[in-house]
Amino acid sequence: MGPVLRVCGAGTPGRAGPGFADCRGLPRGGPSALVLGDNVFYGHELSETLQAANARNTGATIFAYHVANPRAYGVVEFDADHQAVGLEEKPDVPRSCYAVTGLYFYDGSGSRMAREIQPSARGELEITDLNRLYLQEKRLQVEVLGRGTAWLDTGTHADLLNAGQFIRTLEERQGLKVACPEEIAYRMGYIDGEALSRLAAPLQKSGYGDYLLRVLSEGCRP
Repeated sequence: MGPVLRVCGAGTPGRAGPGFADCRGLPRGGPSALVLGDNVFYGHELSETLQAANARNTGATIFAYHVANPRAYGVVEFDADHQAVGLEEKPDVPRSCYAVTGLYFYDGSGSRMAREIQPSARGELEITDLNRLYLQEKRLQVEVLGRGTAWLDTGTHADLLNAGQFIRTLEERQGLKVACPEEIAYRMGYIDGEALSRLAAPLQKSGYGDYLLRVLSEGCRP
């Protein structure tokens, strides 16, 4: 069986914070991955990092990223041994420059623990509080995304423009699409050339369809 994908709204102001409504949609008793809809991730070997997180049978995994303005995000505090010891939601005085990104992996207890969370001082149910519960139980793994990875939060018009320009630069320079599902399925061997051709056929008059046909004609899977 394939993965179950569920799209949930971010809730209404004063009732549930962004992401926590999604968290309430976690399947009961089963492991799950949660990604916020306005986050963009890109980087070499990122898929291997995510596969490793998915393979963990217990606990939760979150991803930290060095940012210029950590006050705008949830922040991870590290000790002298680079181990996570604290989580803060949009602190006035951040204890590190590492923001928590909008990508999370939870084991089967995530759904139950999410339902135990109480509203924060902001009157919202925070995803940070769920992660803090895992941290208190010493079951939280924090992976730091390095300089070779880009994490873009597109929550504002300016951030969305920056993300679009970033993706456009990559695609124009390499001649390769970013996050093309049909190409990914083909290169990973989930579909064959005939299936890719069928998917491209209705899109031949668009640049997207032309790209799929070019992927097929190149006949290589780097």
